[in-house]
Amino acid sequence: MQHFTLNRIMIKKLTDLKQGQKAVIKDFETDDLKIKLMEMGCMPGENIMLEQIAPLGDPISFLIQGYTLSLRRNEADQILVIVE
Repeated sequence: MQHFTLNRIMIKKLTDLKQGQKAVIKDFETDDLKIKLMEMGCMPGENIMLEQIAPLGDPISFLIQGYTLSLRRNEADQILVIVE
């Protein structure tokens, strides 16, 4: 797990967030699911919040653009976010 820090701004994977933590989508780690994720509203610059994690850890629910989006852990793991 690699984290980058630039002037108090930390870039993490979406799966590194804690419940209730907010972030801004920065980029995608790979292009494999990029189009699919963008069609679901995961656009760079969008605010996103980890809403809840299923009891067994998969799927994970996020609040984005006013709706709840559930992603598999492997999908969420490909989204890079900015956390202040």
